[in-house]
Amino acid sequence: MKITRLLQLVLALTLLFNISCSSDDEFENLVPKGAYENGIFITNEGNFGTPNASVTFVSKDLSIIEQNIFSTNNNNAILGDVLQTIAYNGDSAYLVLNNSNKVQIVNRYTFKKSGEITNQITQPRFIAFANNNIYVTNDQYGGGKYVSVYKSSDLSFVKKIDFASTSTAERVVEASGSIFVQNASYGFGNTLTRINPSTNEIASVVTLPNGNINKTISNNGSVYVIAAGTTNSYIYQISAAGSIVKTTTLTGIANATNLEIDGGKYYFSTDNKVYAMDMNATTIPANPLFTVASNSYSTLYGFSVVDGKIFTSDANGFTQDSKITVYSTTGAIIKNFTAGKSSNGFYLN
Repeated sequence: MKITRLLQLVLALTLLFNISCSSDDEFENLVPKGAYENGIFITNEGNFGTPNASVTFVSKDLSIIEQNIFSTNNNNAILGDVLQTIAYNGDSAYLVLNNSNKVQIVNRYTFKKSGEITNQITQPRFIAFANNNIYVTNDQYGGGKYVSVYKSSDLSFVKKIDFASTSTAERVVEASGSIFVQNASYGFGNTLTRINPSTNEIASVVTLPNGNINKTISNNGSVYVIAAGTTNSYIYQISAAGSIVKTTTLTGIANATNLEIDGGKYYFSTDNKVYAMDMNATTIPANPLFTVASNSYSTLYGFSVVDGKIFTSDANGFTQDSKITVYSTTGAIIKNFTAGKSSNGFYLN
């Protein structure tokens, strides 16, 4: 009996120890990193020349909406003038402010400011990360077009990668370790520049055979570009080495833009129509997934497919708060609400 009870006690202590160890690990995984760990950030540009850019937070289930979270979490500080985009690197979120000529850096879970980049920043557009470096595109009106490179570790300036004054430096994405810069904006231009992050030198230029680039994104190690024509549009898949590996012709769909990829499908728009199609489809959808009610110049100013939901923004004439409409991937309206001025993007955190 005594031996049996002793064995029971040893087993009980062993079980307790194992539970304690695993509970510590599970506890660490369960402790939230901050109030904004699970949700979507909405970037609100604000009005050019007026420092009223802001960020709106929406919970994943769309039940919580919090406006102007940068100011709220930084002693009512002003974010800046024209928030272009947000990108993540580790626990940090980088907020690119075009007319403030800076990149604000915050903790992505608490939105507390942790730093900023201003050196060699002039009219910044977009940002990407590779090889422990930060890449920011700068496109000054009537001035320099370049990528400024910084070390991720201490934000120190590394170098400028210049483009011709007749070019542009717009979107920048990382794909399988390579950096690609979109040399096109406002529907003009058909080239991408590939940068080798090991040397920070231009490796090659990718020229698209048809259409003008409207948007460049990265997905699953490849670059995808939507290029618009007056009759047809095109979606190009480009390898990390800079080769065009697939072309999808959107026959009869002119001026396509707003390319997104989610759940093995392409999503894109033209005018006020939103389309969806399987990435491997050989036929083009005959009808749009849905059509938004308005067809003004500010309709679909922001468009993203996030966590199985389609987020759209009507910038509301750029004078009032933006109207946000969230759709299911079948085109049904899930929720309507307002965000800040000129909402231009939606980012899962």
